Amino acid sequence: MVTDSLILPECIYRPGSFTGLMTLYESNYIRLSHLVSQLDTLSVTNPEPALSSSPRDRDLYLEVRSRERYTSTLKLTYWFADGENLPVADPDLTVRVYHDARLVEAVDACREHYHQKLRELARTHSHELNRRWRNNMMLNKWLDYLLDMGHGFAGLPTG
Repeated sequence: MVTDSLILPECIYRPGSFTGLMTLYESNYIRLSHLVSQLDTLSVTNPEPALSSSPRDRDLYLEVRSRERYTSTLKLTYWFADGENLPVADPDLTVRVYHDARLVEAVDACREHYHQKLRELARTHSHELNRRWRNNMMLNKWLDYLLDMGHGFAGLPTG
């Protein structure tokens, strides 16, 4: 297995910069492609989300929202019960895969997180570039965690 920690960026970048953000998108692509086999050929055929179960973590849900020639839009989430046993999705990330560029961007996250630490992180960064960094750093770390927990999606519909 190729790990992206061994990949040297082709340019020097500052954290928080646009160039650094693109490097983060590349890292997200590498991680997501390990989590989702056949990432480049996913298709939208099943309205139900795919499920990944791990004995060391809660169930992870993946929904393919759209598939275009060069991009796919996915949704990744856990489901929790709130104090009234109502379902709460958190983290609830919408992810865009740019197949031709081999990049993955977290394009949307829930507005108010269920967990305190995620709420604190969201309040700290509010400008557009900071928001993109926040969402994509969270995606990057979460993908690492999901892979460590043994999650994976294989046999998803392709087209």
